[in-house]
Amino acid sequence: MSTAELLLDSGDIVGESITWDERREALFWVDIVGSRLNRFVLASGEHRVLPMDERPTSIGLCADGRLIVGLTKRVVFWDGEQEFSALAEVEPELPDNRLNEGQVAPDGSYWVGTMENNIFPDNSPKPIEGAKGRLYRVSPEGAVSRLSDDVFAITNTMCWLEDGRFVTADTMENALFVYDVAGDRLVNRRPFTPPIERGLPDGSTMDADGFVWNCRVVGGAALARITPDGRVDRVVELPCSSPTSCTFGGPDLDRLFVTSSCFGMSAEERAARPHEGSVFVLAGLGVEGRPARRFGRG
Repeated sequence: MSTAELLLDSGDIVGESITWDERREALFWVDIVGSRLNRFVLASGEHRVLPMDERPTSIGLCADGRLIVGLTKRVVFWDGEQEFSALAEVEPELPDNRLNEGQVAPDGSYWVGTMENNIFPDNSPKPIEGAKGRLYRVSPEGAVSRLSDDVFAITNTMCWLEDGRFVTADTMENALFVYDVAGDRLVNRRPFTPPIERGLPDGSTMDADGFVWNCRVVGGAALARITPDGRVDRVVELPCSSPTSCTFGGPDLDRLFVTSSCFGMSAEERAARPHEGSVFVLAGLGVEGRPARRFGRG
C-alpha cells in the first residue's frame, strides 16, 4: 500500500482544484482563502505563488495553452504569468454567493458550482445558513446556463463516468450524487454511494480504470477510491486531516497529488499539525490517471 509523502509545504489555507499540466510539466492549484494561485514545476521543484486581489476558487487548462480560473463571481482566462481576461460572470444577482468547485467537462465547457460565501473578510470561517448553491455550465463563448434546479450547501466534486453519468457532491450533506446528462441539463439525481463514515466529501479525480478518488475533508484524513457502481474499493490514509482535491500527474500519470486545508484551525492546532495546508504525493498506487481535459476542446 502506498504511503503519502509531503511534496511541498505550500502554506495554503484552503488549497484546492489541483491540476496537472503535461505541457508545462507543472501542477497548478488555488488557495481560496489565501487568495493565491500556485504553480509547482515537478522536475525542478520551483514553486511560484501569485497573490490575487480576488479569491480564486478553481482552475483548469485550456486548449490554447492558457488556464481558466474561477474567481469569487467571475470566470477568467490566465496566461500562467500575469495577464487575465474576462470570460463570464455567474449569479451576479446573488451577491452573497460565490463560486466553489470547477472542472472542464467532456464537451470542452467549464462547469462550476456555487455556494453561500463562507469566508469573512478577515479570512475566518463564516457560517453557512443553508443550501443556496447550484451547478452551471460556462461555454467556450462565455454563455452561462444552469445545469439543474437542485440546490447545494457546498458544491464539490465533478466527475464524468465512462457511461456518461455525472458525479458530484454536497459536502455539508456528506453526500455523493450521480446524475444522468440530458443535453445541457442534469436529470434523475440519486445517491452515488451510501454516506461514507470518514469525514465529508470534497474534490475528486478519476483514474484510467474509471474509478473515482474522493478526498475526505473535515477530519477524514483519507482518500476513498469508489467503483463506477458506487462501492468503496479502498481507503488510503493521509497525513493531513482535511484533504481537499487530488489529481494524477507526472510524466506517466502514476502519481496522485493531494492538496489540503487548515481553514478554521486554531493556532494551537496548526502548531501541532504544521503540514496542514500542504501538498502531498502518493506513488505506487498501482493505477494511472488520465490527461486533464482542456477548455475549448474537452
